[in-house]
Amino acid sequence: MAPASGRSSSARVPSIVVHGGAGADPLEGRDELRDGVRAAVDAGWHVLASGGAALDAIERAVTVLEDHPRFNAGRGSVLTSAGTVEMDASIMEGDRLECGAVAAVPRIANPISLARKVLDSRGHVLLVGEGALAFARRVGIVECDPEALVTDRQRRRHAAALAQLPGTVGAVALDRHGTVAAATSTGGMSGKLPGRVGDSAVIGAGTYADSSIGGVSCTGDGEAIMRVVLARRTLEYLKDADDPEYAATVAMDLLRDEGRGTGGLIVIDWRGRIAWAHSTPLMPVAWRSPAHPEPVIPF
Repeated sequence: MAPASGRSSSARVPSIVVHGGAGADPLEGRDELRDGVRAAVDAGWHVLASGGAALDAIERAVTVLEDHPRFNAGRGSVLTSAGTVEMDASIMEGDRLECGAVAAVPRIANPISLARKVLDSRGHVLLVGEGALAFARRVGIVECDPEALVTDRQRRRHAAALAQLPGTVGAVALDRHGTVAAATSTGGMSGKLPGRVGDSAVIGAGTYADSSIGGVSCTGDGEAIMRVVLARRTLEYLKDADDPEYAATVAMDLLRDEGRGTGGLIVIDWRGRIAWAHSTPLMPVAWRSPAHPEPVIPF
């Protein structure tokens, strides 16, 4: 594998992978999950196939997942203990390690786009709560009706006090210029305390990208993921072993043994090789590359 300072400048074969969150295997609705990740990976792939940037591709893919009511991000986010929606998101570009994140954000339909604005501003990395909303107004992102983010499904779950594993959505892509980018977005834990921030907003924990190594998006038990800085540690394993599948598998062992939690992740290395792993019953995944004219959906 090329060293950090010696990545080849030759054109790359673009690729993209998305996930819809690690958690329980639903008794029904698998077709909805497949349709959702298919639409997301197709949207991101269209950007890459047109010569676009990995950063634009992952933002587009995650936006599709945020707009889908079946996933715990954007519309469809789970509720806090107070019955409100607070969302976390982060995005990172691996050439210059530029990144942006938002946390505990209400009233924003697509938190990943707000995180992208934070990245583009180059002033800060992470904005939270009302400060993030003030920034959103300044950069022209319109607030939405809070009720528009709450689906009937989540109202029923909240009323019944049903526990569920944390869900999250994410995407990682490599473009033809060799840039790797990663993004993650979530509504967080069902019934969480207002103000709780999870791994999806924490660079190095839920999201990380370094174009000389690869990119990662994580999902699952946020506190456990933060304890072991899972995304960054996965790239360390990848750099040492030059094997995305090995890195993903060892990272899941780390999450279980040292983090004391469960979850999953997706990874792309600097060559465009894709891998994923999860320790939960299900993690919806879809990916595309030039070798596959249709999305690969292995669940």
